[in-house]
Amino acid sequence: MWVRKRIDIGWLDLLSAAVNCFRPGSRAVASDAAEAAWSTDGRAFVCLSVRTGLDLVLKALELPTGSEVLISAITIPDMVRIIEQHGLVPVPIDLRANDMSPQADLLKHAVTTKTKVILVAHLLGGRFDLAPFVEFARQHRLILLEDCAQAFEGDRYRGNDAADVSMFSFGPIKTATALGGGLFRVREKSLLKRIRELQSKYPVQSRWFFLKRVLFYSVLNGLGGRTLFALFLRTCRLFGKQLDQVLNGSIRNFPQAEFFNRLREQPSLPLLRLIARRIMNYRNDDLDQRAARGHLLASLLPPGSCPGSEAMPHSFWIFPVQVPDQSVAIAALQTAGFDSTASNSLQPVDPPQDRPELEPLVARRLLAQVIYLPLYSAIPESEIRRMASVLAPVVCGG
Repeated sequence: MWVRKRIDIGWLDLLSAAVNCFRPGSRAVASDAAEAAWSTDGRAFVCLSVRTGLDLVLKALELPTGSEVLISAITIPDMVRIIEQHGLVPVPIDLRANDMSPQADLLKHAVTTKTKVILVAHLLGGRFDLAPFVEFARQHRLILLEDCAQAFEGDRYRGNDAADVSMFSFGPIKTATALGGGLFRVREKSLLKRIRELQSKYPVQSRWFFLKRVLFYSVLNGLGGRTLFALFLRTCRLFGKQLDQVLNGSIRNFPQAEFFNRLREQPSLPLLRLIARRIMNYRNDDLDQRAARGHLLASLLPPGSCPGSEAMPHSFWIFPVQVPDQSVAIAALQTAGFDSTASNSLQPVDPPQDRPELEPLVARRLLAQVIYLPLYSAIPESEIRRMASVLAPVVCGG
């Protein structure tokens, strides 16, 4: 069975992380090292997660209650929850299916006198041209936030210089994961200073909590092999558990009951050291191989069936495909030895109740029809072609 969820971290990184849980040192020095590794211009900011960073940015901005945030119509629910926690109103901007970018022409219909922020997300591993959103933000004096959590490109992209804030994630299922952590670039020094001041008042994440995380993901990393994963899958079924329930429950960073308390912590010393290590040691070869396999798979499937595949550049962090019947497609793939699912943490953003015309119809349709495939550099091209041969008839309704 080719695994769908695979932790992008090596055993030496995991060993180093475990050792650092016992090593003394300065958090300030480790924080500076991580930020300097990400950006030499002094505008980088390291935090516990992208969720933590967004919460800090909104705290620092102190926007009036009821202010509106124009947001990409597909995101993780926690981002909406954080926006609403600050008394703000998320307003979805529907997407273009071909590259998963927000439809720039919809901005003029969504903006009001209450609009203060645009939050656009590069989704699935692709990236789109930010220029129309930069221009619109300047015309309307809006703050532009760029969510790059799914668009890691090694040293090739660290954020758009015209964005007020660019946000990158090193969470457990992300490319080049450090099992947690976020790195932001903040354009205005005054805003960056305020964010640092706010975070300095947070408690520090326990290094023992981080050690448990390292041990847990070491186990998951061990399950990345095809044989062990097949055994794990059978065990889940034996106990009446769905694989996605087990994995999604395991990788959840912040339990909902204590969401904001856990969110509002500073990264621990071993986490900071692991973030710096992942940045400094990362090579683009694996990313390039994954991208090549993604482009190959997209070319072998019916045109228009792979949302976001036309985004350029594209690293294919996850690979979705639209199918007429999700259960049929998943069964066919699993029989052929390819793990797949219809479950995902991404969800459409609901429009304000008094603005039903902003319903994100494209976003809802996409999420209702897609399944997610295994795709990474370790899968041979021959297996990519075989997966396409299994899936193509299903996509066409055969």
